[in-house]
Amino acid sequence: ASTMTPLGQQRRLALLLCLVSTAACNLSGFTEEPFERVGKSDGYCSRILRAQSNRKEVNSEFRLRVEGDPESYQPGSTYRVTLTASSPAYFRGFILIALKEGAEGDRDEDYTGNFQIIDEEETQYMTNCPPAVAERTPRRRTSNQVYWTAPPGGSGCILLKASIVQKRIIYFQDEGSLTKRMCEKESLYGDSTDKPLLDCCACGTAKYRVTFYGNWSEKTHPKDYPRRANHWSAIIGASHSKNYVLWEYGGYASDGVKQVAELGSPVKMEEEIRQKGDEVLTVIKMKAQWPAWQPLNVRAAPSAEFSVDRTRHIMSFLTMLGPSPDWNVGLTAEDLCTKECGWVQKVVQDLIPWDAGTDSGVTYESPNKPTLPQEKIRPLTSLDHPQSPFYDPEGGAITPVARVIVERIARKGEQCNIVPDNVDDIVADIAQEEKEEDDTPETCIYSNWSPWSACSSATCEKGKRMRQRMLKAQLDLSVPCPHTQDFEPCMGPGCSDEDASTCMMSEWITWSPCSASCGMGSRSRERYVKQFPDDGSICTLPTEETEDCVVNEECCSAPSSCLVTEWGEWDVCSATCGLGMKRRERLVKMPPADGSICGAEVLEVEKCMMPECHTIPCMLTPWSEWSDCSVTCGKGLRTRQRMLKSPVELGDCTEELEQVEKCMLPECPIDCVMSEWTEWSECNKSCGKGHTIRTRMAMLEPQFGGDPCSETIQRKKCKIRKCNRGQANSDEKRRRKEQREKRRSKQGRSEVTTQHPGCKMRPWSTWTECTKPCGGGIQERLMTVKQKFKTAQLSSCKDRKEIRACNVHPC
Repeated sequence: ASTMTPLGQQRRLALLLCLVSTAACNLSGFTEEPFERVGKSDGYCSRILRAQSNRKEVNSEFRLRVEGDPESYQPGSTYRVTLTASSPAYFRGFILIALKEGAEGDRDEDYTGNFQIIDEEETQYMTNCPPAVAERTPRRRTSNQVYWTAPPGGSGCILLKASIVQKRIIYFQDEGSLTKRMCEKESLYGDSTDKPLLDCCACGTAKYRVTFYGNWSEKTHPKDYPRRANHWSAIIGASHSKNYVLWEYGGYASDGVKQVAELGSPVKMEEEIRQKGDEVLTVIKMKAQWPAWQPLNVRAAPSAEFSVDRTRHIMSFLTMLGPSPDWNVGLTAEDLCTKECGWVQKVVQDLIPWDAGTDSGVTYESPNKPTLPQEKIRPLTSLDHPQSPFYDPEGGAITPVARVIVERIARKGEQCNIVPDNVDDIVADIAQEEKEEDDTPETCIYSNWSPWSACSSATCEKGKRMRQRMLKAQLDLSVPCPHTQDFEPCMGPGCSDEDASTCMMSEWITWSPCSASCGMGSRSRERYVKQFPDDGSICTLPTEETEDCVVNEECCSAPSSCLVTEWGEWDVCSATCGLGMKRRERLVKMPPADGSICGAEVLEVEKCMMPECHTIPCMLTPWSEWSDCSVTCGKGLRTRQRMLKSPVELGDCTEELEQVEKCMLPECPIDCVMSEWTEWSECNKSCGKGHTIRTRMAMLEPQFGGDPCSETIQRKKCKIRKCNRGQANSDEKRRRKEQREKRRSKQGRSEVTTQHPGCKMRPWSTWTECTKPCGGGIQERLMTVKQKFKTAQLSSCKDRKEIRACNVHPC
């Protein structure tokens, strides 16, 4: 039976009203203390937590989800957080907080990260609890989304917690679908790529899709963002064994990596990958992206599929951030095999740019400046150079420029870990296994497949072989035509029961010239037996191949059955002034029924005339290298020049021949500046040994490594006269004597200071206030000229000033 008092019931009802509607709470001015007396730091947020912790009904209809379902967060990265209700459930209100793991929520420091509202009509920051977000107005809803930016590095693990209000029931779970725990992701950007790659124990193969999301834009990285030429180069990578390294932090860039890093060309990198033979299972390729960023509803993120097996379970790729000296992003040695002998389900990684160590430029469009000798690959940091677009004087983390998602889409073959991750995996695997038939669209017309190439492995180790076909016509341009290359695993001769013999054959010799000089002919190629079977049997493998070839197809009349599309629009003229060329194209809709080559023209070229060019061309040399900065520290200028190549007067060419830009080097050191010493003070003893002092102060503190400040106070010994021991007990006599001496001294100074040759002076002014309350300050007083006689000399008749130390006691 409930023992709650009427007052307790009222307080609980008031708190429930606040949780159901933050607006109602704001209007009612909720100030009751429902559980215990609220201290200074025990605010409304902690009341929410206590109220929620008393409601732990397990309900699977509601879920808090972070986009990508990451197990960890990247410091400073932003994530989309979604609250959802599965049909037919709904909720009227919600509260969402981010709490440090183990914290009670009683202090502001217990809350971490920052929420950003996506839809201000749906969501608001809570007035009584600013770290939390809640609904703006109570209504039926099935989902709500906000952004959450992760805290900086070193924040540890966090808990995203949600409460759901449905009618009058509050759902909250410390462990369950309304709480998401994430810990800080360990940095992948150390001095070297030192991942312990273990042998893989998984069975079968797995197929993955890698998707690249470029987030490098003027909005996210505004400093010096290159507006015109920004792009991502073609992506190149592979699934490979642990014995092969495409690139790694702390290593040196290969020729292929250098070509991608500086030029954005994947050609050399692909050659290096394919030369690795059995070390590589799949070559990963994606097209370049111009410009670097576009909304996903305008241009889909590039993706590619690849496979892994037990020996080749590592994935690496890279792409150039252009324009740049040699900056790239990518993954290196990402192991997709788990310790439980299975395949990783999903990898989500935010990427920052890294330096290939081959070019010494510091800005996006720095001129080419090779790094000699070549340096090691390293991640860029926010403290590399003041002119760097990623420079941050406080040394904060670089905002990621891209995100990559690697997701498993199928598994083949018998798996070691027979328990699948979820039901979706089983369905995906079965669907992939069943999809083996040829799915070539009827609107795509190909040539026949070429014969299989020789196996890449000459031994009984596993290799691969390739065949090709040519796309002859595409009848429906809206239907894409699949690949024209096909690969399959193979082994060397004699290693398979399907081989005709155990012969060892040579590579094919190059094709012979075409037998026809016009139209359709044939050509052939040969190979020879390198090693006959050990049993002395005859080799039955073919030693000659023949195929059709076409020479100068325009010399033959085009068959009447050849159908082509309408001509496309003319291209832009190749010249900006004067005479140029333009072209247009059309496609073959249907080739001749007899299989012959269509002879109809598919390309037209004609001349085009643009406005007349200037009669005197302005020919210029390339820009010189930038000069050194005009200063050795601080802000300065640097210049570069170019020259006229054409023999014309300077006035006929309006192009600039010199450019000047600002440059910034480390701040100049500033030395400490001290004031002048004050006059020595009076001796602190009236007789015997004593000391006197003088002081000075620091007018300007040292900065940026300048010379430090020296001493501000000096002492030296002083001795007025010997003390008379016999009179030591006569305090009254000593006091009267000191008074007499003081009067004489004052009268003497007055006479000296008020009388100067040829001058009549005013008396000394009073001392000014001390410049410092402690630690040694300065006081001043003045004596000014009252009357100047004709006989006065300039050097003797002028205003006087005295300075003395004050407040010399330590602070």
